[in-house]
Amino acid sequence: MAREVPLKKVERETALLEKISLAIPGFRGYKLKEMRREADKLIRDHLYRRLVEAKSSMKEIFQRLVINKLMDVLEDTDRLIAKFDRVAELINHAPYGYSGFFSAVKIEEDDLENMIDFDLKLVGSVKGIEAKVKQLRSEVMSGKFENVRTHVDDIRGSIEDLENTFNERKEVIMGVQF
Repeated sequence: MAREVPLKKVERETALLEKISLAIPGFRGYKLKEMRREADKLIRDHLYRRLVEAKSSMKEIFQRLVINKLMDVLEDTDRLIAKFDRVAELINHAPYGYSGFFSAVKIEEDDLENMIDFDLKLVGSVKGIEAKVKQLRSEVMSGKFENVRTHVDDIRGSIEDLENTFNERKEVIMGVQF
């Protein structure tokens, strides 16, 4: 079964009274922008939760590495956990397309669409990171430590790529007017 696009989910779940108000001239555009902003926030909340869960798995991995006295990878693993935290918080606290009525910067409807499309692409990156963490966790929990450094380096590269890609998001929403 295909996953529902967040904007479609928000539209579908709009209350009957809100649907009626969409027919009011001028209100429709405003409401559609709000729905797109809400969809963007849902996507980012999803990314944040998944990164926090992956960070928790990394903490379990770190504990197992400590127990097994694998000192040569502890510092890198600890830094990776900190990077997970930083990137997750970056995503959690990023602006989500809100532009007040009197703001100097107005985010247009097309810009919000682009931002949502961009955020959806980030979901694939987070899934890839989750799969790598899951693989490392599986190996470490079963006592296989020979590839830990390779996995940690690979995950760090993926997190850095996600961070760089997410930072480009600002440019996506900067398709704005002053």
